[in-house]
Amino acid sequence: MLRLGLRKLLASKGVILLSCFLLALPCHAQRGIFLTQEDFLAQAFSTPPETKTYWFTPETRRMAEAIVQHSLPLRVRYFQSGTRSAWILEEIGKELPITMGFVIEQHHIKLVRVLEYREIRGGEVRYDFFTQQFVDIQLNSEDHTLNKSIDGISGATLSVRAMTKTARLALFLAQQTSAATPPN
Repeated sequence: MLRLGLRKLLASKGVILLSCFLLALPCHAQRGIFLTQEDFLAQAFSTPPETKTYWFTPETRRMAEAIVQHSLPLRVRYFQSGTRSAWILEEIGKELPITMGFVIEQHHIKLVRVLEYREIRGGEVRYDFFTQQFVDIQLNSEDHTLNKSIDGISGATLSVRAMTKTARLALFLAQQTSAATPPN
């Protein structure tokens, strides 16, 4: 009788431990490096692009900081081949940075990828069902908002917000460079 009770107790503790382990798996599965910079650039360009540096003027820095709602460095590196530019930028999700890549051509987003995701929640923003919403989006020139709304993801609000702000920043920066011709 004592043995049977001990077995039941151990079995129930084993189930509890297994349940805790399985519940923790999805949190860690969202983190990771999903694409290297080299792989992203290979997807974006047929030949290796030229690395360039965009230096903010006081005015463009003020405008860019208004988009992302925090301070920015004095310069941003980007990649350009012809009229196509690629921007690898980071933005904080909830607590940690999300590394994103944006390809811009003629003031339209052509490709969006999450290169690295560090948060334990909200990693769904890396999947195509979400990133495809950004393709062919433009920046409204009056208020620097996107010309199309982005659908959110339940439980990933801050990651969605970070992706949206960074898309706006990438479009703004591309407008500031010679990578794209001015809109009509």
